Amino acid sequence: MIALAEKSTDALNDSGIPLCIDYAGTLTCPATRLEQLLRVAKHSPSSWLPLLRPGTGKARFWREIAARADMDNTARPLRRELLEWLELERRAGRRLVLLVDGDQRAAESLVARLPLFDSCAALDGVAGTSAERKRQALIDRFGEHGFDYVGSDPADEIVWQAARRAVVIGDPTLAGRIGTVSNPAQLLTQSGPSARDWAEALRLHQWVKNTLVFLPALLAHAILDRQIMRDSLLAFLAFGLCASSVYLINDLLDLGADRAHPRKRRRPLAAGTISAPAGLRVSALLLLAAALTAVAVSPSFAAVLSCYYVLTWAYSLRLKRVALLDVIALATLYTIRIVAGAAATGVPLSFWLLAFSVFIFLSLGFVKRYAELEAARRDGQPSGSGRAYSARDLPLIMSLGTAAGYSAIVVIALYINSAESQTHYRHHKPLWLICPLMLLWISRVWMLTARGRMHDDPVVFAVRDRVSLATLGLLVLIIAMSI
Repeated sequence: MIALAEKSTDALNDSGIPLCIDYAGTLTCPATRLEQLLRVAKHSPSSWLPLLRPGTGKARFWREIAARADMDNTARPLRRELLEWLELERRAGRRLVLLVDGDQRAAESLVARLPLFDSCAALDGVAGTSAERKRQALIDRFGEHGFDYVGSDPADEIVWQAARRAVVIGDPTLAGRIGTVSNPAQLLTQSGPSARDWAEALRLHQWVKNTLVFLPALLAHAILDRQIMRDSLLAFLAFGLCASSVYLINDLLDLGADRAHPRKRRRPLAAGTISAPAGLRVSALLLLAAALTAVAVSPSFAAVLSCYYVLTWAYSLRLKRVALLDVIALATLYTIRIVAGAAATGVPLSFWLLAFSVFIFLSLGFVKRYAELEAARRDGQPSGSGRAYSARDLPLIMSLGTAAGYSAIVVIALYINSAESQTHYRHHKPLWLICPLMLLWISRVWMLTARGRMHDDPVVFAVRDRVSLATLGLLVLIIAMSI
């Protein structure tokens, strides 16, 4: 919750004095320099290189970065806790005025959408710096000391000097300085991100995909070996840390797109719950921890994890926008986890396991693309999330996906009939029950996808789906009976 630390005994909510709130950077979360730099690095990576030449100067460098970034304030998240506090002030009878320097249309739209504000004060036609324009516009409208001002920019000190009372957002040092040079100041402090926010940002639920590293040891019936179990657990941890590191950087690079997305805008980084600098620092720490863990397992495992990291970035930056190559890359990323499990434990890789993995995850990759494209089609968009597909590709995607899924079942049948299978399982015939179970499961997955009921990540869907979990339980029981 937001807290008010007062340095005066006077009541803040005097209904006769308007409460004026700065729009960009105060009501909205401020655009940090890191966000601007990442946006420029993603969309025009070569445009900022000339700024590094000697003589540019730090101030000019950041001015040019801000100009090239062209951040859209209309999509920036609002400070939710500040809105809650303003709601309390409104109920106490305060008149709330939104102060806008630029983004006039966006601010007026916000005022119309939120009944919280009484009016919108624009700075059009006022000369000077942003702080000077704010000061002059408020004095002209309400008179000196005829308003209270809510801001967060240190440059607004002259605005607070002209206000009856100063309200500073989130910076105790700034609030202390303002309190010594102007009217008594209040500090609005906001709570930091919760453990739940970090768990969501790190995508801890996605770590379930990393259980694939256990498959080589499980299917070789060697998982109970203490050393193999230890190495498998460390491999699982290393993949999780590495993947979470990449998720954070991806979210930082995709802030603009995520804030325009109806669901992704609630992600902690996009919503401003976690700051961009904090996300970058944690990402670096996670990557370092993943590297140290990988080296502790074995050099070969560290090499496989490095390949996974490189392919993940290739997919995020380029491959996910190339039709067909994107789903092949997805299937490869899943299969690499199995290869890593073998590298970590020294268990020989099975050709049958690799073949099954490629086909089943290729099918699920097509499920993911079909679900995204179908959702975009329902929303009236020509394509899904910037992918290289259109609604006309839906029948083809389904054909390719179902063919890949059924091919995976064929691989299972060939394995059951092979000599290698007969050496691993004493009771061979129960294994044939795996084929109809898997046929039923993959067919159901595609039926739900065609009906628009599939989560955009089929692996996450499977973990939460009762039928999928029951199918997994039956598969485990069949294998246990056959050993």
